[in-house]
Amino acid sequence: MALDLDYFRKQLEEEKSELEAQLGTVAHRNPDAPEDWVVTPPDLNVMPAAKEEMADQEEELENAASVEYNLESRLRDINEALEKARQGKYGLCAVGGEEIDEARLRANAAAVTCVKHA
Repeated sequence: MALDLDYFRKQLEEEKSELEAQLGTVAHRNPDAPEDWVVTPPDLNVMPAAKEEMADQEEELENAASVEYNLESRLRDINEALEKARQGKYGLCAVGGEEIDEARLRANAAAVTCVKHA
């Protein structure tokens, strides 16, 4: 089976752009490690008497951190798939080395294993 690598590269690049845009709403790139994202903290300049407001801010930060973690994890998977495409190893199962079914890659272009090893 010959995969249409251009199709999958395009899919991966599009998802990468979308993930980076979504990450930009809750985080910013770490200047010391550009592949790493850091949650942008909310404005904590609230009156000390407003404990509920402070609790809301902390909850917002926790939620943003969770979203950032999930988006960054998916972005890492996308980047790894793009690197495999550059190396000519895209679409091969990381466990058994066999080709990953095209339908699986269409469902998840960053899949690293075949269905048998999923």
